[in-house]
Amino acid sequence: MKLSTMGRVMVFLAALLVVIALGCTPAAPTAPPATPTVKTQTLTVYSGRAEGLVKPIIDQFSKSTGINVQVRYAGTSELAATILEEGKNSPADVFFAQDPGGLGAVESLLTRLPDSILDLVEPGFHPNEGRWVGISGRARVIAYNTQKVKESDLPDDIFGLTDPKWKGRIGWAPTNASFQAMVTAMRKLWGEEKTRQWLVGIQANNPKVYANNTAQVNAVGAGEIDVAMPNHYYLYGIMQDKGESFPVRNYHPRAGGPGAVILVAGAGILETSKNKEAAEKFVEFMLSPVAQQYFAGQTFEYPVTKGVKTHRLLTPLSDIKSPEISMSDMTDLKGTLDLLRGTGVVP
Repeated sequence: MKLSTMGRVMVFLAALLVVIALGCTPAAPTAPPATPTVKTQTLTVYSGRAEGLVKPIIDQFSKSTGINVQVRYAGTSELAATILEEGKNSPADVFFAQDPGGLGAVESLLTRLPDSILDLVEPGFHPNEGRWVGISGRARVIAYNTQKVKESDLPDDIFGLTDPKWKGRIGWAPTNASFQAMVTAMRKLWGEEKTRQWLVGIQANNPKVYANNTAQVNAVGAGEIDVAMPNHYYLYGIMQDKGESFPVRNYHPRAGGPGAVILVAGAGILETSKNKEAAEKFVEFMLSPVAQQYFAGQTFEYPVTKGVKTHRLLTPLSDIKSPEISMSDMTDLKGTLDLLRGTGVVP
């Protein structure tokens, strides 16, 4: 059937409207590009420092950087032995040790730290090789019961505790890493023979053995013993809970020597770490003003960087007759353990 002229016009207009309608139909929306998934970095830290001392500042590092930190807490010597056993298969990125001896034991497995980190600390707070760095300073002291002993009665140096008059009055913690670091300093300053004499002399005075520094200081306060040989800051932590009437005070040996040595807690990065950038951020954070002020104000330790004030209760480092000893000379943990076992001080 033939369409009239009007019909043909109507068909054309209808077709034109379809074309226009199709041309005006909005294109299907394009899906936005997928947001890339940001993988959270995870850092594994082996910590020879007690959880109660360092967990708050490690948590603060995680919060400020977004880096998840998994921490394995144990004794410094135990962790050093674990790292040596694990070797290249160690999951650890950072070894945060209580003392130089533990770090020295694994030094060959640590990578050299960048100068930008080493330059943050005061001279003398890292070994010459630069494979680890001090994080905080701790002074060895004689803690004494103020109700039973006068400071003037205490020996000029720690060797004086071998005098028989101290028999039954001494406490020590020979398995403690800081005690072992002090013995390492003794070996360097006094030599092997005099250090052996000291160990034998203390044993002859029937010392009471404690598991750690806190137990020693509490025993002094309870009158179980008259003197002990801890790091300085344990007393102040106890005084926070028990008040300044707690009858114990610290004595920095007036003649100096190994009993007045300044030890450092320190950290190094494992050569096998797959997270070196995050590990460097961790070490750098521990040397930041925020972390250094934490150690000074909350754990009563000595800062190792410039511009951070020590706690008002602490004896200024300049007033302590601490011996000059290189951190590189404090790393022979094996030699110290051999001597302690040879004298029967530790199993």
